Amino acid sequence: MRFKAAIPLFAALVFAALLVGPLKAEDRTLQIVGFGDSLMAGYQLPPEDALPVHLERALIAAGRKVVLTNAGVSGDTSAAGLARVDWSVPDGTDGVILELGANDALRGVAPEETERNLEEIIKRLRGRGIDVLLVGMMAPPNMGTDYRDRFNPIYKRLADKYGLEFYPFILDGVVTEANLKIDDGMHPNAKGIAVITQRMLPVVERFLDRISSATN
Repeated sequence: MRFKAAIPLFAALVFAALLVGPLKAEDRTLQIVGFGDSLMAGYQLPPEDALPVHLERALIAAGRKVVLTNAGVSGDTSAAGLARVDWSVPDGTDGVILELGANDALRGVAPEETERNLEEIIKRLRGRGIDVLLVGMMAPPNMGTDYRDRFNPIYKRLADKYGLEFYPFILDGVVTEANLKIDDGMHPNAKGIAVITQRMLPVVERFLDRISSATN
């Protein structure tokens, strides 16, 4: 008797689901991962002042349905990021904000190696159906002009090659402002993170629109 009674209810639920149809991207919460180094992780900052938290807050205030998870690890190079990307970015992720390379430049890693690592990360993510917003870095001046000329074009070249959304320089508006950095003179403080968030926000919103359009 219970089984027979459940059949009409099940049929009604199936019919309702057919009427409603699949959940559109704009009607669901997008899952975004911020994947990077200390600039993403929020070096020496409280967890609530890390870049992914600031960005999520700004996106929600703009009416976006999004969860932005912090998968930044201080000290990571592009090689370290490549070694952990498969397990640090979970299944079900819609998009990744990829920010790596600062530590490569500080350590003098060959730019060609950095580019190969970043490209492999992009290919692995895209192979899983995860879109990428690539965030660029610039070589420190003390590395010299040859290193700069080999390193700086990496990000734009990869963004063009793979048709990625692109933010050219994560420290734009911060790098020359001492009051926006912590005592080490390199990493942004909470005010610096707020500046980065404000400048990145239009690109991140365009990235979310792109993900939504692709999944509709």
